[in-house]
Amino acid sequence: MTHRSDNPDNTVIGPHDRLSAVLARDPRLLEVLVAASPAFKSLTDPGARRAMGALVDVSQAAQIAGLDVETLVARLNHATAGRVAAPLPIARPPAPPRAPVPEAWLAVPAERLVDLDVREELRAGQEPFARIMGAVRALGPGSVLRLRAIFEPAPLYAVLGRQGFTHFTERLADDDWRVWFRREDAAAAPAAPAAPAAPAEADDVVVLDVRGLEPPEPMVRTFEALEALPRGKTLLQINVRTPQFLLPKLADRGFVYEVREQSPELVRVFIRHAD
Repeated sequence: MTHRSDNPDNTVIGPHDRLSAVLARDPRLLEVLVAASPAFKSLTDPGARRAMGALVDVSQAAQIAGLDVETLVARLNHATAGRVAAPLPIARPPAPPRAPVPEAWLAVPAERLVDLDVREELRAGQEPFARIMGAVRALGPGSVLRLRAIFEPAPLYAVLGRQGFTHFTERLADDDWRVWFRREDAAAAPAAPAAPAAPAEADDVVVLDVRGLEPPEPMVRTFEALEALPRGKTLLQINVRTPQFLLPKLADRGFVYEVREQSPELVRVFIRHAD
């Protein structure tokens, strides 16, 4: 079975490569990232590196650091080619003044503020996104989720944006971020994800189509479906790529799986409880 990467040219780092894959191919690139921006200082912590690396790709990392993605990609490839001694320069924009929290957010009553701090989980290398999505689902009308993390949770913006959430981000320190999430009025909110992404059952197979979803949503939805999966049934995840970060976690949680790459854009993963 061949593995298909997001990056068709395996000799070149691309904007959609996960940081974990980038650092796995050349550990020296950690120094390149840290030198590029203080925002990457948290990557020097092994636990934070595992968590952030698995969730953030190069383009999102550039967004977090306030860098041009093409320049960051070029610098990483420049270093990989063995030219670390003369790296490409990265123009670092001056840090913008810290904007005050808008009055509309501050006006939310205290009883409608839900605080969730996942910094220690991230430092321990754990993935808190299932917990975050659980907090999101439990939000009452007019409530606001205030999330604390050790890096800007850029992957969440698109995931929650599709569910009608807006956000305001505070950078309290290089390794301390607070993001406010609030769902807009239902009439003005974006449409919810298409129905095919929801599980559907047929005989002994539960089908979960995660095509079109952005990380970490496919993994979150898969584990939610597995929590409700009866023994003897199979969860069929339909994906556009082999979920490399999901597979080792399945074994850790007592599941076995089979991957069938049926075409360059269609991968089926069959998951069931281990005997």
